[in-house]
Amino acid sequence: MTVPPGHEVTVDPRELEVIAPNFKRRLSGVTSTIVQLVPLQAQSLRIATLGPGLPSGLPRLRWWKVPALLRRPTGRPFRIWHARRNVEMLAGVILRDVFSAPLRIVFTSASQRRHTSWTRFLIGRMDKVIATSAKTAAYLAVPNRVILHGIDTRRFSPAADRAEAISARGLDPAFRYVGCFGRVRHQKGTDLFVDAMIRLLPSRPRWAAIVAGRATAEHRGFESGLRARVEAAGLTDRIRFVGEHRDIDAWYRALELFVASQRWEGFGLTPLEAMASGVPVVASDVGAFPELLVDGVTGQIVPRDDIDAMTAATARLMDDDARREAAGRAGLAHVRERFALEREAREIGEVYRDLWDAGR
Repeated sequence: MTVPPGHEVTVDPRELEVIAPNFKRRLSGVTSTIVQLVPLQAQSLRIATLGPGLPSGLPRLRWWKVPALLRRPTGRPFRIWHARRNVEMLAGVILRDVFSAPLRIVFTSASQRRHTSWTRFLIGRMDKVIATSAKTAAYLAVPNRVILHGIDTRRFSPAADRAEAISARGLDPAFRYVGCFGRVRHQKGTDLFVDAMIRLLPSRPRWAAIVAGRATAEHRGFESGLRARVEAAGLTDRIRFVGEHRDIDAWYRALELFVASQRWEGFGLTPLEAMASGVPVVASDVGAFPELLVDGVTGQIVPRDDIDAMTAATARLMDDDARREAAGRAGLAHVRERFALEREAREIGEVYRDLWDAGR
């Protein structure tokens, strides 16, 4: 389904086979997953999103049409409600179990920690559960299928001309750029990246750093403290805080190296986005990162919250052009072979078909 930018896609709820709820307005990894997957799924499924915070152009079910979900869809015994958060699981359970809507609920779990009793209760009410990594699956007490996230390799792709990509972002093409993208907060390890850059950049005059991402209200003091450290180091012009951007793919194309410095992560798409852009990655041993990277080939995995190890690994790639370029090529080939978005959509579709086949 191809829709011009800015246009609303109207859907007939009677025809819908799958609902992808998104009950959080802020940009997040879950939101990014929905934005990337739904247009691809819409090529073979009658699917719509429900909720705020999503761009125009996606097929969308309006709230006032939700009562139509109480009727059976055309050609199917029931609809699939694909939840990715607790509140979305709860909404599906209420529709199915209280209002008797013809629904089956699929839940995708990315969490890598012991679930609360409330979350365990909700997960126990699901008809199918997907884990986004083997590590995530280990925290689930119900049968599940591991489906690693994929990436849109058409959107995230290498720069044809990196100097041009740098200039297009308003940056100085005289520098090589290392980046850290994501929400600015302690959990994401933004301070580890900044501190590593404060150590590395003074002796590497050809390099500069980019921090891209939003600091929400509760984390603005954290960001202010980082900016103050950068200023005290005299690196304000070489460690740039550029805020949140929807066209983040264009920022990846300006990089020669990416650092995923998280202290905790559920899955973490940024290493895939970087590698799909031909950029090698230094990543903490958290989330699904060890399942995404080939350590020593597409970049390097370092211990969580270890500033010394992160600095050393980053320095090795900054200082060795041949190693960095080889890792970038290897990462691009690795993502295209194993992490194409089409593979994720196909495997999720298999979960849906299993439910429909059982329903017959």
